This record gives sequence, structure tokens and C-alpha cells, in this order.
Amino acid sequence: MDFELTKEQKSIQKAAREFAEGEFPQIAKECDEIERLDRSVLEKARELGFVGCYIPEKYGGMGLGFFEKALIVEEFWRIDPGLAQAVVAVTFGAEIIIDHATKDQKEKYLRPLVEGNAIMATAITEPDAGSDVTSVQTTAVREGDEYVINGSKMFISNGNLADYVLVLCKTHPDEPGRHNRFSLIMVETDREGYIANPLKNKMGIRAASTSELAFKDLKVPQENLIGKEKKGFQQVLGLFNRERITVCAQGCGVAQGALEQAIRHITQREQFGKKLASFQALRFKIAEMATLIEAGRSLYYRAAWGLDTGKEDHALIAMAKWYCAQNAVTVVNEALQMHGGYGFLNEYDIARFYRDAKVLEIYEGTKEIEKIVVANSLLGKG
Repeated sequence: MDFELTKEQKSIQKAAREFAEGEFPQIAKECDEIERLDRSVLEKARELGFVGCYIPEKYGGMGLGFFEKALIVEEFWRIDPGLAQAVVAVTFGAEIIIDHATKDQKEKYLRPLVEGNAIMATAITEPDAGSDVTSVQTTAVREGDEYVINGSKMFISNGNLADYVLVLCKTHPDEPGRHNRFSLIMVETDREGYIANPLKNKMGIRAASTSELAFKDLKVPQENLIGKEKKGFQQVLGLFNRERITVCAQGCGVAQGALEQAIRHITQREQFGKKLASFQALRFKIAEMATLIEAGRSLYYRAAWGLDTGKEDHALIAMAKWYCAQNAVTVVNEALQMHGGYGFLNEYDIARFYRDAKVLEIYEGTKEIEKIVVANSLLGKG
């Protein structure tokens, strides 16, 4: 197996790093405080092809693989997780459009994401339906040539900013198999009955918008169905596998950024008449942190490569997701500890990284859910 990045991949990685280093640092603290993305940064990212980079060229994207997307995400998260998430989440769910939508739907929903100023969201989680997707209660009832949608969603990225939202709905509540009760329907946010309430004061990734949604007798035409009825659950699982690779990259990125901050701090600060970097205890910690990052990166590289080469491995992806997320929390915690009291001040980036890292063990499947996936692949469901 060749672990060397191609010339094109190195170029993409370098471009992403230069963009993040050039655009994020000067606005990161402010965007975290006001809990809002600077839209000018988003537009610059879109112009450079970073937004929806995996969208096929015939719909305006760069047609890159999920491995290349992961390289971009890791570089973004290395500099600032909040801004990185705000930019990356603009196309959350577009993978489902690529895989399951009609040609006309792809043209309608994909091209504006990369060539215009559109934002999309995907609404799956509900107040009482998190890890158990089959507990979703939002309904879509066929009335003539329309669907009438009622229900609510929780923790939806860009729910208050999106132009259209892909909504997981229960369309066949009486279907015997619970996995066949759901369908995915696109909802334009300017329709009557769409309500979005931004969730403020999140612990981390505050520059990225998150909302609670409500649908009250909201009507959309039947043509807004994405794919086939009763296939929504399966479509969502496919999305999760791809997005979990993204979370792996996020984890390695925030950990790498924290490690670099720790190295800068201990090589500059003195105690007891010596640089902190001369103390063996801290040198060991740096070695351990770097090793965890490399181990996680190797694991997710393999999982991402599998996705792009048609060798999708659910268990491997789950392993990579929980491991990279766990490493992120561990490494950032150690990096903050090395900063001492300074790490407790929001003036230092490591404090923001500490708050940002925890979400990686929660969204796109908690670490407990990922371990269940791995265990089931080895032992059966029991």
C-alpha cells in the first residue's frame, strides 16, 4: 500500500492550509463571540472550490473524492474548528443528492451550492430521536400531489441560514419493517410553515450555526421527494458513513492544531530557569500526542480510501470515527494543561479548541454508537 499523497492531493492540502492560515486567525475569536460566520470567508472558500469539492464537475464542483475532502477539512480544523465547520456544513447532505436525486434535482440543488450563494441543510435529529434514527416522528402525509409536513428537528446545522433543507420524514408509519417507514423530502425554507430558531450559547463550534426547526402544515410538491419513498433510512446511513470520515478529519485537525500550539508555548515559556520544553514529562506528552494523531490519521486515511475505491467498510469507518474523536479530546486536553493558567483564558486559542473538540464524540454518531457498530461487526447483534 502506498501511503504517499499524490501530487494533486498535496496541492489541494497546501491550498487548504494556506487559505485557512490566511483567512481564519484574524476573525476566529470574533466569530466565536458573536456566534456567526463572516460570509465573506465563505464566498472566498466557494470561489476556490473548497465548498462542495466532491460535487461532480458537471454540476459545478471539482469532482474530488471524500479523501480529498478530508484533507481540506483537516487543514481547516487545524486553524479554527468553528469557522471550518461553518464553511464545510454549507453542503451537508449533498452526498444524498448526488447518489439518489434525479438529474433535474441535481441541477436545481447542487449547482447553486458551488456556483451561487445557496446553503443547504439536512434535518434528521429530533428532540427525542438522536442516535435512534428510527424514532423520528416528523410526518409527511400525501395529499394529492403534495406532501404535508408536521414535526420538529433539533441540532440542525445551518437550519436558520439554509435556502433548502433535506428532511427525514415518516411517510409510511404502518410499514411492518421500521427501517422502511421513512423518506427524504426537500423543503425550501421560504415556504409557509417553516420555522427556525437558532440555538445560542453552544459550548463549542460557535461560529457554525445550529438551529431547532418546526414544520407546521408545511406543503411541498411531490417532486421534492429525493430518491424513492421508504428508502430514507438507508439513504441517511450512507450519508453517515461519509460524514463520519469528515469527523475523523476534524478530529485530526483540531488535535494537530492543539499540538502545534502546545509546542509553541513550551518552547517559549520558562519555569525554574529553563524552557518548559526541556522537561522530560512534557517531552513525553508531546511524543504521545503526536503518536495518537498519526495513528488516527492513518486509520481514517484507510477508511476514506475505501470509500473512494468502492470498498466501504462500516466497521472500519466507525473505528476511525470514535478513535479520532477520542484522540482529539485527549490531545486538546493535554495541550491546554501545558498552557497552565493561560489555557483557561479565552484570549488563547487553546481554550476555544478545548470547547470545540468535545462535539466530535457526540455528533454523527456518539462514540458509544460507533463502538456498537464495531462490536456488532465482530460478534453479531447478540
